[in-house]
This record gives sequence, C-alpha cells and structure tokens, in this order.
Amino acid sequence: MRMSKPFRGVFAVLSTPFDESLMVDWDGLRRIINFCIECGVHGLVWPVIASSFTTLTDEERLIGTKVVIEEAGGRVPVVIGTQGVSKQHAMIFSRHASEIGADAVIAMAPYIQKLQGEEAFLQYYQGISSVVDIPIFIQDHEMGGNMSVDTLVRLIQEVEHIEYIKEEAVPVTHRLTQILEKAPPKLKGVFGGSGGHFVLFEFPRGVAGLMPGCDIPDVLVRIWNALENGESEEAKRIFRLMSPLFALSASGGGGFGEILRRRGILKTVYQRAGKVSIMDDYDQRALDDILRDMKPLFNCHPPII
Repeated sequence: MRMSKPFRGVFAVLSTPFDESLMVDWDGLRRIINFCIECGVHGLVWPVIASSFTTLTDEERLIGTKVVIEEAGGRVPVVIGTQGVSKQHAMIFSRHASEIGADAVIAMAPYIQKLQGEEAFLQYYQGISSVVDIPIFIQDHEMGGNMSVDTLVRLIQEVEHIEYIKEEAVPVTHRLTQILEKAPPKLKGVFGGSGGHFVLFEFPRGVAGLMPGCDIPDVLVRIWNALENGESEEAKRIFRLMSPLFALSASGGGGFGEILRRRGILKTVYQRAGKVSIMDDYDQRALDDILRDMKPLFNCHPPII
C-alpha cells in the first residue's frame, strides 16, 4: 500500500534470524514481524544495520523484502533498507522494493568505499529516487559517513523522493534541532535511532518517531504513546525501568536475539559470525534480572513457539 499520511511513531527494525546451518530462518523472521505488529508498532524496517544486512547475500535481501511486505500484509507501513556499495547496487534494491509494494525505502550512503564530496552523495540518492515512487529515508550513520546538516538539507531540496531522515550522528539531539530548523517543508520527519536511548530528549525537539530494535517493541510503544498523550511522568517511569538494559547493551552484553529467545519468539540465537551468543554467564544472569523487572511492561505475550 502507499501511505498518504506522514509516518510517525515506533518503526521496529527487524532482526534477521539464522538457523543452525546459518541460513536465514524465514519462519523466524515471520514470527518477529507478527510479534512486532501485535506489540503495537507503527511500522517495520528491514534490512538495515540491526538486521545484519552486511551478512546477507543480494538474493536473500530481495527474497526477504518480499517476505516482510507479504507477512505485514498492509497492517503497518514497511520501510525497506536499500543501501548498497554503489549507486547502481542501491538502485537494484530500491526498484525492487518500490515495485513489490514497500511503503518507503531507507538508504545509508555506501559503507565500503565511502563517498567523497557533496556531489557524490547527491548522485547516489538521485539514482535511488529515479527508480522509486515512494518516500526515501536518508539514514545518516557513521558507517556510511555522516553528512553535514547543510548537505542533508540540500539532498532534501534537490532529490525528489527524499522526505525523511533517520539521524544517528552525535550529538543526535543537536543535529535533530539543526535539521528541523533548516530543512524545507518537504521534510516530513526526522526519526531517531540508538534503540530509543535518547527519546526523552528527542521528543521535545520534534522527532517524528523511532527506529529501534525489535526485542522490546511493546515497551517503546508505551513510552512513545505516553509522550504523544502528554504523559511525561509515565514515559520517564518506563524509561527508568529500561535504563539497566541500555547499560548492559552499552557494556557489550545483551542483544536482540537473546531477548527474543527469552520472550518465546526465537528458538535459537545463531549469528553468521559463527557464535550463538557473545554474552558470558554474568551477562546472562544480568539480562534475566533486568527482564524480570521489566516484565510488567510487556503487554504482548503471543504464543509464538
């Protein structure tokens, strides 16, 4: 479907699950999609950094795009990650996503041989825009080389379908304000990343939504809805219960897959790096304790597996 109203809210970034043979677990991906929708997310995003997109083949990305769009079934908007190692590479994914029914695409700049100069960024995004008839999100992330605010503004002005930005450059809150102050009316919104770590500070500055991971989408939806309803104290209460999880993640522990397994969405947590988990026993016990405290916030308990 083609969405007419601006995107807003929590757009969950779907993890890509793998089986014991390190092949993509498509049924597991479908379970994650349905879990997120049942948790009340306002949209879905796949495949981007938190989806392990760099470990996927081009064929898997094309197949997965179809899986996500079909499984979502128009229940929420779907934003497809179409970043590539070159303009031509990104155009392949972008054209495919637009043709089979994505509601938008999101693209980071090339992440292996990074672009040099504003004109190179302009040509890259113009190439993507030339093959779609849906909105484009710029993912402004250091992996693709963060752009200046002035460059972002120029891209919004000159590239037809750019209507949104996912801003992840530090300091993200200051960048958010600078973009909103300088951008033309064509910009429909700036989304935050970082798992919702900065939502309490981004919301007063005018952020349009979040693109966090898919492990606790119901909790982040609760925070977002509280902020939208002017219930700042409730949002802060929920955020305080989440803060230990943020700290564990920042220390190198935690992980989307481990939480999805504990919540009954995935059976196993395999990665193409060859490890089941990077967590040690201390991390595992800490995560169990954190999720025990957070359990009252979980309003989504689907009998998945």
